[in-house]
Amino acid sequence: MIELHTWNTPNGRKISVALEEMGLPYTVKTVNIGKDEQFEPAFLAISPNNRIPAIVDPDGPGGQPISVFESGAILLYLGEKTGRFLPTDLRERVPVLEWLMWQMGGFGPMPGQVHHFLMQPDGPAKEYGVARYGKETKRLYGVLDRRLAGRDFVATEGGPSIADFAILGWAWRHERHLVPFDDLPNVAAWYERMMARPAVQRGFEVALS
Repeated sequence: MIELHTWNTPNGRKISVALEEMGLPYTVKTVNIGKDEQFEPAFLAISPNNRIPAIVDPDGPGGQPISVFESGAILLYLGEKTGRFLPTDLRERVPVLEWLMWQMGGFGPMPGQVHHFLMQPDGPAKEYGVARYGKETKRLYGVLDRRLAGRDFVATEGGPSIADFAILGWAWRHERHLVPFDDLPNVAAWYERMMARPAVQRGFEVALS
């Protein structure tokens, strides 16, 4: 049974959703980042960058245990392990990798900065941070909306991929990003479609904190 070391964050939800969609048995090992548990030696042994999530799979390659940190790497590992939500054909796989990297490089770090600055005391620093990172976050939502025009899923036809799981983890917090879906009809339809999936619902319902 896979151990999921995580907390109730967008990056943590990416993995709980993927595990549920892939039908992999797992247990949750909470890492309370509010209490700095991510700096404890036991967690650093599997996640040296002291960030959640991380997993430990006792049945890794060759039947030997393996630990994986970084949510994107975990999604790729799980996709390879199960042969699901990650195409084997290179031409079909490339869009999945592109949109996974898009999420990891932008649609995560940028709204994460919005989260940070919204919690700061009122003043010029807060106003600057929210304006700067809020503008980029809205731009990224616009990129996603254009991508989803005429498409049911972000990177593949006929069903979601690990890229959808990665992006969904952050779109889940769109209200906190100060981004309503009013002017993003394609994102709104995709979000509703994804959140209606039973496995996705289980992935969001499981207690991560």
